[in-house]
This record gives sequence, structure tokens and C-alpha cells, in this order.
Amino acid sequence: MKTILAALLLCALPLTAQAAEVARFDSFDYTGNDATAAAPLPAGQYQNPILGGFYSDPSMVRVGEDYYLVSSTFCWFPGIPVFHSRDLVHWIQIGNAIDRPGMLNFEKLGLSRGVFAPDISWHDGTFYIANTCVDCGGNYIITAKNPAGPWSDPVWLKDVGGIDTSLFIDQDGSAWLLNNDAPEGKPLYDGHRAIWIRKFDLATLKTSGPAHVIVNGGVDISTKPVWAEGPHLFAHGGRTYLMTAEGGTAINHSEVIYMGERPDGPFTPYPKPILTQRDLGDRPDPVTSAGHASLVETGNGEWWAVFLGTRPYSGDLYNTGREAFLLPVHWENDWPIILPPQTPVPYRQAVPNLPTDSAAIPMSGNFTLHEDFKGAALPLYWMTPRVPQAAWYKTGEGLELTARPQKLGDIAQPSFIARRQQHLTMSASTRIRFAAAHQGDKAGLAAYQNEAHYYFIGLVNDGGKRLIRVERRAGEGDSVDGVVLASVPLPNAQPVRLRIDARGGHYDFRYAIGGAWKILLADADGTILSTAKAGGFVGTMIGMYAHSGEP
Repeated sequence: MKTILAALLLCALPLTAQAAEVARFDSFDYTGNDATAAAPLPAGQYQNPILGGFYSDPSMVRVGEDYYLVSSTFCWFPGIPVFHSRDLVHWIQIGNAIDRPGMLNFEKLGLSRGVFAPDISWHDGTFYIANTCVDCGGNYIITAKNPAGPWSDPVWLKDVGGIDTSLFIDQDGSAWLLNNDAPEGKPLYDGHRAIWIRKFDLATLKTSGPAHVIVNGGVDISTKPVWAEGPHLFAHGGRTYLMTAEGGTAINHSEVIYMGERPDGPFTPYPKPILTQRDLGDRPDPVTSAGHASLVETGNGEWWAVFLGTRPYSGDLYNTGREAFLLPVHWENDWPIILPPQTPVPYRQAVPNLPTDSAAIPMSGNFTLHEDFKGAALPLYWMTPRVPQAAWYKTGEGLELTARPQKLGDIAQPSFIARRQQHLTMSASTRIRFAAAHQGDKAGLAAYQNEAHYYFIGLVNDGGKRLIRVERRAGEGDSVDGVVLASVPLPNAQPVRLRIDARGGHYDFRYAIGGAWKILLADADGTILSTAKAGGFVGTMIGMYAHSGEP
């Protein structure tokens, strides 16, 4: 697996001007242990989700025997992870499409703005990603000869509004750009949207000709369908199919399908969703909010769909964000059906009829990972909020974070390196050395949904007293410095081990100094990290943080 974090070229950025305290993390360990993946996986089956944790809005393309997938990252950097697979089950991250400061600017944006719903396509040796940077430039195209990168700087589509752009390239090389935007005239109701299409020139990466609406509202506008979005065109059997999400990204989410003779329509809708979970009641271990799908045909003629879904631990509470699932597609009377009505998304499914692949870093099922940070760069899945403009971390002999004034509670770019929480039941731990020599200094481990919703356990200096402390921010009403929940004196002995355990909506915080783990805080309210309470579109991230107080 390629382990160079091309996305975070901090070695090429200027070092911070003044010397600051450094937090040293010897290692990071993560273990996921969900009940739905506890039993041994039967031969010939795979585990859903295929990408656990915050990997929403998946888009997939096949090139020969290879499959590539991208997903949304909003204001996390590096952005738009690029995955490769040969069996649709085992995915290896090979790059990040947004991997350089200057490509996109997320400054002063909430974490759920930025990169929405990337779409990946390929034609004649070139890969294309069509995407929207919400509140940071609008719609754009980037290209690459190698999907691992480098990707070009964005080519901005100033004449295309709305969100969720996608690119369809027909067999004759003609190209079409689709997007979600307001309908013609005045919207008839809240959430009334339309799908627009226009021709696109692959040579100049510009639109050509007028745009027109191919979906107004949804399958049946008399029912006031909301948020038609995520459009994808594909060809099959001499026809063109248009697939969109409908119903919003919460529990009423669905995927619908239209059939036409040409890419620009007109289209006839299939009367029912081809994928939804909104028609199901309470059930054990539910998958909900399924939709925003992308289809691909394998070399042997099978069709498969990737789509987003969520795994609540109670009601509509989930902390892992919107995850990527995989299911086969069945054709019925020339219509592609992902799931019949009132059918739960299965956690286990027969594998595609493809040669078995493998992945060095597991992305699904239960697993344990250890990171010692001895490489020259971080693995590709580590991210930071917004785009860094200075070199504040170092790897090689553990992870070193320069403590800086930016806080977890600021809409800023703190010294925080994180990976996704990928399980409802998980444990994450690290071993840290940090002097906490000045008032307000702190460093440790954080479970972070956004700047207003996080937990922190770490070493702090409060009025000259050195402590191990748990802090929480549970909304804009809490101080940006966090609210203190528990603390104990910090002995002179170093290093200190820190641990966060999640059990659905309950989080425990532990520490250890040369011996057994000790509970500092048990049964903390983890629902503050859920999408339902924190808002937005991201999931919980777990990682290392350092902050400098008074000099």
C-alpha cells in the first residue's frame, strides 16, 4: 500500500516562526468490535459497510479490471480519498485528489461545508472528478492520468450553479454535465429542486450549449418530493438511465431511476424507489438513510451499486457518519433494482464474481490497527480540519505535534491529526509525552465531530497545576475551551497512556501511567457526537491534539 501522504505536503511549507512546546505521541491503536461483524464471516461472503465510518456519497468507475471509488470529505484535508479495488469488496486508498494547499480554501468554513459528492469518471486515458466546493468556489473539474495523483488544479465552472455535479461520457466520446439546482421559475415548495444537464467539452473542460431541466422535483411532483440530487447517467441495453437520490439524506433518503433514449432526455421514471429503508419499522441493528448510489457493470456482466447508509445505535443516533455499502443490482423488465421494497440492507452478502483481492488496511468488519508513526509521512487516511498553511507535525520517531494557539473549539486549523471512528463499539489509545509547562497548554486524544461537539482527554496546565483532564464541548453554548468534566493530578512520571472507548452512545475515558488502565470518566454522553445532535454531514474523528496556552 502506498503510505506517502501526498495530500499533506507540510514538509514543503514554512516552519512556524517561534519555538513552541511539542507533544510526542509514541503510537496510536484502534480496535473496532461491532456485534454485526462479531461472528466469523462465512466463505464467499463480504461484510457491509465496505468502507466503515465517514465515507459518504460514494462514486465508482470501472477501468478494465480495476475499480476506483471516491467519497465526500467536506472541510477535512486532504480531501476526496481515492480507492482502488479489483473485487469491489477490498478497497485500498491510493491517494487523495485534493492534496495540496491552494487547490481549495476551507478557511473559516464549518466542517460540513466544502467538498460535496465528488463524481469520478474515465475516458481515453484520463480520469475526471466533477465536484462542488460549497461556500468555497462552486463547481469544478479536476483531472489525472494516474488516479493516485497528482490531480490537476481545479478548473472552475462559473456558469454552473447548484451542487452535485457529475460527468457522463458516452461511447462516442460526447460528454454531458449534470447538477442539482433550483427549478425553473419559483420553487413550488420547500426542498423543490431540479436536475439540469448541458453538453461538456472534454478538450477545454467547459460547458457548451444551453442547460435544461431533465427532472423537475422528482418521480412524482404531485407528492412534493424533496432534494433531488446526486445525479448519475449510465447506458445499458441501448438506453440511457438517470439515477438520483430523493427525499433528503436522513431517514427518508432513497434512490430513484429514470429511463430515456438520449442523455438529455426525456426520461420516464420508475414509480418506486430502487433503494430505500424508509418503508421499514423498528428492527435490530438497522441500516437507515440509504441512498445516493453509484452503479457499475463488471466485466462478466454483473451490476453492483455502492451507496451511503447509516448505522444508528438508537433511534436516529449514529456517530460514525454516513458509510459506504455495496449490494448487487438485479434487472427486472429493463429496470435496475438494488433492493425490493421493505427489504433491509444486509450486513453480509455473497461476493461479486470477481477474482479475490486483498487490502493491507482493513476497511470493513472488526479489526485492530497499530500505528507507530515511523514512516516518512502519515498514511493517507489521516486528516486534519481545513487546510494547513504551516508545518506543525513530524513523523519518523513517533508523531510530534507542535502546540499552537488554535483550539478544537475554533473555526480554525488546529494541531489535530485524526482518523475516522469506523465502529459503534471501538477503543482508541495513544501514548504521549508532553511537559504542559505553561498555563493553558494541553495535548492528548480527542473524539471530534465538529468545533462545537467534541471530547478531549489529555495533559493540561491549569494555573500551574499539571493535570490529566477530560473536557467536553456539547454545543455553541459551551466555552470554546471546553467544559471540564473530570481531572486528576499528573505525576511527574512520563509517558502517559490515554484511551477513549465508545459503546454506541456511551464513551469512557481512561489513563495509565506505567500500570493498569484507570477510569477517569465513564458513561459520558456520546450522543453529542451524533449527526442528529451535532448536525452536518461528517462523522466522528479520533486523533491527537496539541494546544499552546500562555508563553
